[in-house]
Amino acid sequence: MRMGLAIGLFLLVGGVRAEPEAEPSGRAPSAAAAALPSSAASPSAGGSAAPLTPVGRRWAAVMKVNGRLHATDLGVVINVDDPYSVKVGEYYAKARSIARDRVLKISLPVKAALTRDEFEGLSKQVDAFYGNRVQGLALAWRWPYAVDCNSITGALTMGYDAQLCKQTCSPSRASRYFGSYTLQPYKDLGMRLSMLLAARDVDQAIALIDRGVKSDNTLGLRGAPAVNVHFVTTSDALRSRRQVLFPPEGRVPALGLDVHLDQTDALRDADRVLMYLTGKERVEGLNTIEFVPGALADHLTSFGGMLDHANGQMSALSWIDAGATATYGTTSEPCAHLQKFPHPQALLLFYAGGATALEAYWKSVQWPQQGLFIGEPLAAPFGR
Repeated sequence: MRMGLAIGLFLLVGGVRAEPEAEPSGRAPSAAAAALPSSAASPSAGGSAAPLTPVGRRWAAVMKVNGRLHATDLGVVINVDDPYSVKVGEYYAKARSIARDRVLKISLPVKAALTRDEFEGLSKQVDAFYGNRVQGLALAWRWPYAVDCNSITGALTMGYDAQLCKQTCSPSRASRYFGSYTLQPYKDLGMRLSMLLAARDVDQAIALIDRGVKSDNTLGLRGAPAVNVHFVTTSDALRSRRQVLFPPEGRVPALGLDVHLDQTDALRDADRVLMYLTGKERVEGLNTIEFVPGALADHLTSFGGMLDHANGQMSALSWIDAGATATYGTTSEPCAHLQKFPHPQALLLFYAGGATALEAYWKSVQWPQQGLFIGEPLAAPFGR
């Protein structure tokens, strides 16, 4: 995450104000996302970060969506040249009862990043096999996680963006699915949502899948104990910039949530955790956190989505190791654009409204081209 960047616009989001330093350069959200505040934070090289001052938090307005994606809406892609992919993909298809005609087996290089030509070959196979039959994809592998500077999930869902790789700190393509209420993203928007079934090894991947399946329809039940949501502000001011988007602290009885706004570098000994969003290069104490099945967790940093070495930063896979069911990280330097990271309220409210992990994470990121979506796609603890 490059330091010395400025927010170049006046921002009033969730009751939090950032004073302007320059003319706006961020993009507005799509019409479908009008109910959500924009997560705009546009950097300009050579400046200093503008102060972000809470002036009274409020909840965003997000309408409940009646319905979600199901197994019949999902395809599974397996790389036959990768033993991990074969085992994990076959296990997932069985666990989620994915029909055989929705399982695509391909041959793909097992390496961190595909070239543009290699990706185009993959994309053509996916399009030819699935047509308009599925709305989302579970990619059953760890590598490749990128296409040049694009994430593999960003490229497959939104198309490869070569221009972005000339300057990865630039604003990237806006997602029409951000804040969307559609139940058919490919049919309505031409976006076949994708998520990587990645974990450290096969056993961890199987545990991840089992958590996702176990989570279905388990939360938000009348009379059940609340689950905890932790939105954390750390001593790393740049990586904690999402704090301007946090909602008010406190109980939300209608959803069975208890929202905490923590100020700490490392949350420890927390139980019944549904969501843990923070900002730091590395997050300590994850082995002390008790995540519920279906939990979402991520840390805002530059290279969390680089699954091989992450340039010395913590890989997003550490959240999967710790028991989260889905996570997110960027695969190339995004700079201080908040639009390139999950919007805390969008992520929480769509998920608690019944969306799957795949839908909630994708609906929460305005510029997702560099973002890698990882986890069990169909996990739906609030689904009914």
